[in-house]
Amino acid sequence: MSKPLKVNLFTADVARFYDTTLVPLMFDPYAKDLAARVKALEPKDVLEVACGTGVVTRALASTLPDTCTITATDLSEAMVSYGRVVGTSRPVNWQQADVMSLPYEPESFDAVVCQFGVMFFPDRVAAYQQVRRVLRKGGTFLFNVWTELEYNEFAEVITEALRERYPENPIEFLARTPHGHGSVSEIERDIRAAGFETCSLEIRDDISTAASPEHVAVALCQGTPVRNEIENREPGGLERVTAAAAGAIRQRYGEGRISARISAVVASAR
Repeated sequence: MSKPLKVNLFTADVARFYDTTLVPLMFDPYAKDLAARVKALEPKDVLEVACGTGVVTRALASTLPDTCTITATDLSEAMVSYGRVVGTSRPVNWQQADVMSLPYEPESFDAVVCQFGVMFFPDRVAAYQQVRRVLRKGGTFLFNVWTELEYNEFAEVITEALRERYPENPIEFLARTPHGHGSVSEIERDIRAAGFETCSLEIRDDISTAASPEHVAVALCQGTPVRNEIENREPGGLERVTAAAAGAIRQRYGEGRISARISAVVASAR
């Protein structure tokens, strides 16, 4: 079970940096992959939970037929508001909602999808039970989750740089939360404990490419709740710390356009 995460960590500033830096750096290929998997199910109604700023929502809107309704939700109003403003290629129902208490009738959706969000659920089994409740018979829950830090190289380098900067009080957000739930056995255990009958899991590696070391540092230091942890430890020092993190990336990968491995588990539960 993961620890609760304060929703106010996902502020309007984090949402903006998240969507303009982190999404193209790491999230786009996995969003397209999830959207293609959802399309293959031929659903009539799709619910997205923990939609963030809408990278998967936009992929769903451009991939699924107009006859399929899409409802996109997130606990953070800042994230939902940003996604609504950015918009989609066709109408989507945007709503602030808590996955721990989904405001929908039982058996309302053919598919529920979640990209890199389950790590934030305060009680994953209870959240999965909510998902199962709103799924129709035979419905599918599709989600992905980052694997461990060692298989996601940019995040690993940034984490090590922050540990060196704050040795007495290291910033462990990336290791603790985004990359703290990549165990296949743990994922399957939680899914089955929630009452799903089948669970298939696939490791999907990809390459993350950035225009520069600065892009990586801004994405991970300012487009995630790492931003809040830096500002708490070093008020007024966000840009200095981001520059130091960029230096660590530059030392490992060099100048200019750089690439590194990223890795995630894709889960499908019915």
